[in-house]
Amino acid sequence: MMTITQCRFLLFVLLFGPVILATTFSCKGQSTGEPVTANGQVGGNCEGCELFFAGMPEQINSVDTSEGWRNAKQPLLITGTVFELNGVDPASGVLIYYWQTDEQGLYSRGPGLPADAQQHGRIRGWVKSDEKGRYSIYTNRPAAYPNDQLPAHIHLFILEPGSKLPYYVDDLVFDDDPLLIPHTKKYPMENRGGSGVLRVLLDGKVQVAVHDIILGLNIPNYPKKMTNAVVSGLSIGEDQPSFIPYHAYGPDRGSRACPVCKYGRYHGLILFVGNRPDWAAIRQWLVFMEKESTSRQQYLKGYFVYANEQGYSKKNREKELVKLGEELGIKRVALTFVPSVDDFETEMKLNKIDASLESTLILYRHRRIVAKFINLQPGTMNFELISDLLDKTRGDYFELPEPAHQ
Repeated sequence: MMTITQCRFLLFVLLFGPVILATTFSCKGQSTGEPVTANGQVGGNCEGCELFFAGMPEQINSVDTSEGWRNAKQPLLITGTVFELNGVDPASGVLIYYWQTDEQGLYSRGPGLPADAQQHGRIRGWVKSDEKGRYSIYTNRPAAYPNDQLPAHIHLFILEPGSKLPYYVDDLVFDDDPLLIPHTKKYPMENRGGSGVLRVLLDGKVQVAVHDIILGLNIPNYPKKMTNAVVSGLSIGEDQPSFIPYHAYGPDRGSRACPVCKYGRYHGLILFVGNRPDWAAIRQWLVFMEKESTSRQQYLKGYFVYANEQGYSKKNREKELVKLGEELGIKRVALTFVPSVDDFETEMKLNKIDASLESTLILYRHRRIVAKFINLQPGTMNFELISDLLDKTRGDYFELPEPAHQ
């Protein structure tokens, strides 16, 4: 079995009433044009991308309602923002083409479907990001293919302004799908355009999934490049990894609680420090994080992760952080430590932190990284910057409840 975006799967076409024909179809199809960079076509080979244009309307809005939304047993709203490669600047005028199965896991036909788009089925459409980069798709929650092991998913192709050829980003999948974890353990996601994992919330009977897209992120041959010479931590748009540090002080003292597993629903703020601790700066950050965590209560969890491998002693490191927590009067922020940034046992290595830097500050929302700062110095201006980001990245659905998970 291959990854979802590289799979060859059975395309179910509804022919005559209940009669179903299964034919082989590739999720990507054939390459649609000449290379657009010196290194090759942006995104690499994109099979199926030629169907991006099949039946495409002249007028495309930032909001679209698919055929699946009508009479859906489980209505689904996918909404978010398209960002430039830096994950900060919104990108307007970006076309997004989506196609998916119905609630039986079939790419069923429907009236008015162009002949050359039959293989994508009737539940397909386009949106164009508005001046603030926003888009919304009202559709149904797709089902997995019948008698298959692939998780349910929605395909996305992207066409940027001025480009003639689209490229694909990660298929959208659902974190509560029992087929997801077994599949991704064997075939990890590529994080093209950011993580494709959707975490749904409930607005009445409608499931709501906030999904931001980062143009060019992990896209081969992408012509724009990040100019930052210093790299630490995963990219904005990717999921904050699960890991199990030692909790020396704070609410989970003495445990190995995972930051995103236990507190991933709302905002999380993690200060990573490696082999160059600046304790004066660390103290200021911890006081700020404690203040923000106290005022925002369950909507923000603050973490300090100390990963200095020099002179590491588990016993001494714990004592050091306990003393620090007592001196600062910490109650809500978790003071944690790991043996090093490359440690496997705590899974700290998944964070991809550069130990030679003074600090890496990660802000995530519902497990998705929404901001990152390297060597950001404490002070009134930067404290206000982070506080403003906590407000601006909440979005319209921040406080909606999650459905019950088994």
